[in-house]
Amino acid sequence: MNRLLTMKRLSILFLSTFAVLMVGMFAYEKLVVAPGDRCEAGGKWWDPEGRTCAQPISIAEITGRPLPGQRAAASDAKNRELVAIEDSLTAQQKARDAEADRQRAALAAQ
Repeated sequence: MNRLLTMKRLSILFLSTFAVLMVGMFAYEKLVVAPGDRCEAGGKWWDPEGRTCAQPISIAEITGRPLPGQRAAASDAKNRELVAIEDSLTAQQKARDAEADRQRAALAAQ
């Protein structure tokens, strides 16, 4: 009696199925997983849905705002600018007051 599934045929079937699954696993690794790993290793962002490797952009580049490490220096510069404006306004006010006092004194002397 000839059997369809002999030990030799079963072993060939098993080995061929195993080989196909191994080739599929290595192909999946090479074509799906490896590009994402290479992208992230380069410091970029990987989008698996669109399979896109993108360069991250800093919000500071878009908005022109200072980076968090530079915020203290930018704040100090802005404060110095405001103090200079206040000083010039104070000097202008004193000059106006002095001129008004001079004109009052001139009118009182007449």
